[in-house]
Amino acid sequence: MNAPIKPSDLMPQTVEFKLNDQSVKAYEGETILKAAQRHGVEIPHLCYKDGLRADGNCRACVVEIKGERTLAPSCCRTATAGLEVLVSDRAVKSQKMVVEMLLSDMPDNGYKWNDDHSASPHAGEHGELSEWAHRLDVQVRPELKALRREQPACDVSHPAMAVNLDACIQCNRCVRACREEQVNDVIGYAHRGAYSQIVFDLNDDMGHSSCVACGECVQACPTGALMPKTQIGSQVVDKKVDSVCPFCGVGCLLTYNVKDNKIVSVDGRDGPANHNRLCVKGRFGFDYIHNPQRLTLPLIRKPGVPKDPESIDQLNRDAAHWSEVFREATWEEALALASGKLKQLRDTHGKKALAGFGSAKGSNEEAYLFQKLVRTGFGSNNVDHCTRLCHASSVAALLEGVGSGAVSNQVNDVEHAGLIFVIGSNPTTNHPVAATWMKNAAKRGAKIVLADPRVTDIGNHA
Repeated sequence: MNAPIKPSDLMPQTVEFKLNDQSVKAYEGETILKAAQRHGVEIPHLCYKDGLRADGNCRACVVEIKGERTLAPSCCRTATAGLEVLVSDRAVKSQKMVVEMLLSDMPDNGYKWNDDHSASPHAGEHGELSEWAHRLDVQVRPELKALRREQPACDVSHPAMAVNLDACIQCNRCVRACREEQVNDVIGYAHRGAYSQIVFDLNDDMGHSSCVACGECVQACPTGALMPKTQIGSQVVDKKVDSVCPFCGVGCLLTYNVKDNKIVSVDGRDGPANHNRLCVKGRFGFDYIHNPQRLTLPLIRKPGVPKDPESIDQLNRDAAHWSEVFREATWEEALALASGKLKQLRDTHGKKALAGFGSAKGSNEEAYLFQKLVRTGFGSNNVDHCTRLCHASSVAALLEGVGSGAVSNQVNDVEHAGLIFVIGSNPTTNHPVAATWMKNAAKRGAKIVLADPRVTDIGNHA
């Protein structure tokens, strides 16, 4: 057996180094920044974000290392045995200078206000930048404000996101989120020096680019340069509700930000399937909840109104005229009518005249209750589920290959595969977050083989 038999075998190796003259331990391969955070030492950082590759370009996290002439970025410097690290006056002075210079270029009115004191006790209008400015007690000198860059025009061409590059600090978080995490390769970095800027494709407007609206850049942006249109400015919400994305079966965890009993934005949450990632459906597909055409009460067809396909098509196009065909009813009345009709059919034509067809949108518990209704209430075994149709081939293959028709691994395990065989599936459209793990694996050298009569988007990485 190769399994570890002692708890110590499961623990990561550690190295000992000095942090502000105190001996501390870091995990092997851990950065100075992460080790300092674990030991209660907060170091400013703007271009670093958990889950993204450390870039070290903002230089807000510099520290002094004994025996080295220059300051080192703690976000991408690995802690090694015997290292002596100081968050010295020299390092703090440099940190303050970086934050002040970045803040001096910010617009007077920001897009991501730190007014939600439950999330951040530090005031300001520029998100994490304002937060670190307050922590470091940084005030922008008038001389620096006078040198403020020419402010780029805002871009609101996208239906879900607003681009305000006057608040951009060019930390590259959005670039890494788009190109390395979601692997959509839309956001890039153009020009040099004072003319450097974030661009979409060939400097297109975001709404006219090849952006797939996953919103990963919005979640990554520290200053509000990229924001959901539904939550620009105040970040105060009444409550945050942890949930699971209701769309596909990947099982992404998310958090709904709710204000005035309405969802105003969605954040990805760390879960085994998505690790904070979301797609366009999970991040922006919540407006249907508050759509005026959404039914909130049961409707019963009015007496004498025929079941005319043309009138139904008209209702689908213009739901404002629903009252010409239906009337509102109570839940009790609607349930009584539906159960009475079903009972009448069963008693008249026999139990086998009834059947039930379940939906994949329901939970496992709802699926169980549905089949119980059909089997015990209708007295019929004619119950089926839409998943049996679309997954019949994969269930048969799994039964033959691994002995079980159920999924054997969480979806992001595909990132560690050497070969990925995609048969008749379009993951970038149907399960976009699952597709990101496949694309991550391809970037690391895994081979994707696509067997499909059409070349889907995943074929670009095969």
